[in-house]
Amino acid sequence: MKICLYGSGSRKIDPKYTNCAYELGREIAKHGHSLVFGGGDTGMMGACAKGVHDNNGTSIGIAPEWIGNFEPLCKQCDEFIYVDSMDERKKKFLENSDAFIITPGGIGTLDEFFEIITLRKLKQHDKEIIVFNIEGFFDKMLEMIDEMSEKGFLYKQEELFKKVDTINEIFEII
Repeated sequence: MKICLYGSGSRKIDPKYTNCAYELGREIAKHGHSLVFGGGDTGMMGACAKGVHDNNGTSIGIAPEWIGNFEPLCKQCDEFIYVDSMDERKKKFLENSDAFIITPGGIGTLDEFFEIITLRKLKQHDKEIIVFNIEGFFDKMLEMIDEMSEKGFLYKQEELFKKVDTINEIFEII
């Protein structure tokens, strides 16, 4: 299975998050899956990719070449797909992935998350989406989504994603 990871590329992340991302990468490799990710060499992306590579797993990085001006790109990818835009990158994530794991991140991660659940809502795919709520990182966002539903802003609320707190829970779903 090709598992897409959404997560921050920041170098300022508390190690409790990046250590967890590394362990996730290790487990992706141990389960015989491949990682699909934004190609970054730092933050959640880089830690997960390192966990995959250190355990003889495979990965596909997807990014525009110019993103290297903002963060270093992972040189250990088995395949790297260069695209022209962030929109094309998200399209390639969808085309090249069987499931999605959302890990802590910033605005870019939220953009990717909301787009992939919107596409699922609109029946453009039926792939598993998992929010990995490390240390309660997404609690406030999940509360906001619940409130949107309670107040009628979400039409026909169905389960579009699953929330997990542990790596083991991820592999119970996938």
